[in-house]
Amino acid sequence: MDRLKARIRAIPDFPRPGILFRDITPLVRDPASLRLAVHQLLHPFLGQEITAVAGMEARGFIFGSLVAWELGAGFIPLRKPGKLPYDVQNVRYDLEYGSAALEVHTDALRPGDRVLLVDDLLATGGTARASCELVESLGADIVGCAFVIELDGLAGREKLHPYRVHSLLHY
Repeated sequence: MDRLKARIRAIPDFPRPGILFRDITPLVRDPASLRLAVHQLLHPFLGQEITAVAGMEARGFIFGSLVAWELGAGFIPLRKPGKLPYDVQNVRYDLEYGSAALEVHTDALRPGDRVLLVDDLLATGGTARASCELVESLGADIVGCAFVIELDGLAGREKLHPYRVHSLLHY
């Protein structure tokens, strides 16, 4: 994991003063690091009969679609409101600096689908928890949640109990 950690850039005071942003763009720029990250994200979930991978807008699309490809599963985008053209189910949730919402097409998942949730970052857990609720509102089951980075001090993992959580890098 040191190889991946070396590809994460720390940006102070972004998006606002006091925040240390963990930038994944150097990691996704490097093909070998990107491949390693994708394989490490999916490895604990091999053999779990995953039928779909859900990724949150926007960086979850990068890793989620590649994990879905490797697993031979479909990819389900969880989008910000107003971005999906068909009937949607949505969920609102609180952030540390406001509130937000995610949407999914109502026919994106079916009861019995086994879903792996993938994103680049687990911070406070609000977005990930809302994503799990959104997936389950369509009758699908969450197999687990996989993240490239987890900010341990923000205790997001606790909001995801009882889901299985797998993170590659911890800060």
